[in-house]
Amino acid sequence: MSYYDIDSILTDAQKLPCTFELEVPGLGILEGNPGENIKAGTKIDLPLWLGEMLSIGSGLGTSRLVTLDLPSALSERVINALKADPRSVDLRSLAPHFYSLSERTLELFEEEEMVDVLINTFKKRAEEIADHAHNPKGALGEGVEFLQGLDETERQLFRVAHDSAKAMRIWSGEAKKK
Repeated sequence: MSYYDIDSILTDAQKLPCTFELEVPGLGILEGNPGENIKAGTKIDLPLWLGEMLSIGSGLGTSRLVTLDLPSALSERVINALKADPRSVDLRSLAPHFYSLSERTLELFEEEEMVDVLINTFKKRAEEIADHAHNPKGALGEGVEFLQGLDETERQLFRVAHDSAKAMRIWSGEAKKK
């Protein structure tokens, strides 16, 4: 990822639930209470970049400043739905950059089962995406709801598959050049 990659910037801006382990004076602005202290045990949704920095970069001895929790996009309910049928889950409504958020989150947590579920999800959804990209008439009918639920990574995959199928049809002479 590049420093100027807009997808990375938007992924870093995704909110992550965090629990403060220590009282922090003067940081109440994060809760909407300027000038107040954040009490130990307070739960606040922070951007991924800030939560990560506060959880691993505290440097306050053995106590962490913040403990990170899994985002709602990777909750047990969502993972169970992905296990049941990955194609039925609207990933875009969970997080526009679902796979990027998952990757960044799983760098912080050791969840082997979740990694397997997400890999299986991507494989099954990629098959469906390729099918819709190669058959535009199917994508206009029953596949519209599925295509609207694609996250940004899947949308890029769809564009590449669609453009390559179109280029192949042009090359073989089945379609007119535009």
